[in-house]
Amino acid sequence: MKILLSAILFSFLTSGCTKQAPMINESTTNPVTNPPKTTGNFTYLALGDSYTIGESVQPSESFPYQLQKLLKNNGSEVANPKIIATTGWTTDELQAAIKKENLSGTFSFVTLLIGVNNQYRGYPISTYKQEFSELLQTAITYAGGTKSRVFVISIPDWGVTPFGKNSGRSPETIAAEIDRFNAVNQEITLAAGVSYTNITPASRTAATDISLIAADGLHPSAKMYSQWAEALFPKIAAVLK
Repeated sequence: MKILLSAILFSFLTSGCTKQAPMINESTTNPVTNPPKTTGNFTYLALGDSYTIGESVQPSESFPYQLQKLLKNNGSEVANPKIIATTGWTTDELQAAIKKENLSGTFSFVTLLIGVNNQYRGYPISTYKQEFSELLQTAITYAGGTKSRVFVISIPDWGVTPFGKNSGRSPETIAAEIDRFNAVNQEITLAAGVSYTNITPASRTAATDISLIAADGLHPSAKMYSQWAEALFPKIAAVLK
């Protein structure tokens, strides 16, 4: 089991490079045009890593798809989310993937959750600050320059999972590092006038509730993802009215 979990975490948290990037600057917002074709009235772009694609659960159980279902049940016809996320991505890798995707349209709303792999690899917090700022600007751009249609989600605490407890790092150390990264992304998000959803405290209840953890012993279960979707739902439903 340890071998399996190690393989999962290293695919989830692998090495990469860092770079310098400018801080977010609203004046540089240049919304892309020509919205993409969709089967729903609203479109959704989800940016992130394994927490966004729903590693170790069915795609329909990931938080973007559960969120889509909640919105549809509320009368908002949201097309299947466009997801740019892969297990193991850091901020710079997500940036590179977005550029490679070369999206040509705007979206009704955008979610962004990124940073756990920066924390795990020990990347400088200063690098994360710069790259997260740029990613937030990108998210605003793909929301057509409308900040109210961008939703940032905090990094959950993987230290409370069975894998985290056996990773050789103390849960307290992991929690402290996660808090530092979240302090950065929250400050940048709120300063930019963007919605911030803090799911980290709830993620820590997995320490005593194994049903919140997927079968791999590391990632969230469908049950935890449903909590994230429910936390986002009223905020997004309000802007889609």
